[in-house]
Amino acid sequence: MPGTIVRDELVAFLQSLVRASSQYLPDAGRSEAPAAELVVRQMRRWGWEPDVREVEPGRPNVVATIDGGRPGPTLLFEGHTDVVSEGDSSKWTHPPFGAEIVEGRLYGRGSADMKGGVAAMLFAARALDLARPFHGRVVVAALVDEEGMMIGVKDFVASGRALGVDAAIICEPEEREVCIAQKGAIRVRVTSWGRMAHGAMPQHGLNPIPPLVAFVQRAAELQEELQQANGEHPYLGWDYITPTVVVANRPEQFNVIPDRAFVWLDIRTTPATDHAKLLAHLRSILGQNLELDVIDDRPSTETPHNHPIVRAVVEAHRAVYGETPAFGGVPGSTDGTILWRDAGIPIVTYGPGGKWIAHQVDEYVEVDEVVRAAEVYVEAARRFLSVGIESSSRRV
Repeated sequence: MPGTIVRDELVAFLQSLVRASSQYLPDAGRSEAPAAELVVRQMRRWGWEPDVREVEPGRPNVVATIDGGRPGPTLLFEGHTDVVSEGDSSKWTHPPFGAEIVEGRLYGRGSADMKGGVAAMLFAARALDLARPFHGRVVVAALVDEEGMMIGVKDFVASGRALGVDAAIICEPEEREVCIAQKGAIRVRVTSWGRMAHGAMPQHGLNPIPPLVAFVQRAAELQEELQQANGEHPYLGWDYITPTVVVANRPEQFNVIPDRAFVWLDIRTTPATDHAKLLAHLRSILGQNLELDVIDDRPSTETPHNHPIVRAVVEAHRAVYGETPAFGGVPGSTDGTILWRDAGIPIVTYGPGGKWIAHQVDEYVEVDEVVRAAEVYVEAARRFLSVGIESSSRRV
């Protein structure tokens, strides 16, 4: 029947996606290309004409547009084809790229984050295609590098592909929550400059490590101030300033004072935090011989409960599951951040898979949840695309 999800085909496609290792490991000659090629092949099998654009060599964005044949807004379904490392394969109960299905769970790296969502959005768009005519257009984008610097979505916007998109569903795993907010992310590198000397004669050098330790302590105090000032966001929790990388002496030399040391901060913010003011505060507590560089700066996002795209997803979930979904927030950052910041597109994040399972050993997704997510996407698209361009356009 036109407009329905073909379960067996969807599951088989998802298994093939998970089996296609798509980490970006240039030194090992690995990239998102194998997964992107599967997406392209499936689209062409359906008679679509995907636009394949290499953002970097071997790293293709894949985008297709399905026109409903009637006037209406444009809805984007967005997902990414890259996955993180599987780590030590011996620690997995099921092979990380085996896509084994056991008791209704499909196991494998990227099964939840987020090849389940990619498969669901593709098959939802196919169901809409078979049910034409419908109002408006659906754009399906499988992009590279969400786990890195998000060059895929940045190119999607810079190349003009986001023009005319009125709203987007980011198909990341959120455990059936309708996520209307996501944290901002600032990545900062702080360098402490020193002067090399023998460890037995520190008076002849300048040790960069103690000033860096002092800065990290001041950053922890700043985090506490932020949390006290902003409180706990109802969907996103607290602001955090987290040291994630510390490097001083490479290669390690026990008896040498290094000439520099680094700390990297992964800063996650709620909408109450002004990034410019926060960075200015960080610079004010640097101390002598310390230098701060901003590697990436992504704002938090928040879409109103009453926005048409939010209402469409809520109503669609209710229609498929028979219950009203909970609202939630994305604890990390998604490609939707860039769509929001650089293209002004309102976003909602909703997809199959556990909210906290990403990047873990024995990652899995419930097969039934993938199929139901596809059904929700179909229903959400039908509702959103029928509301009219004026009431759906851009964030409010």
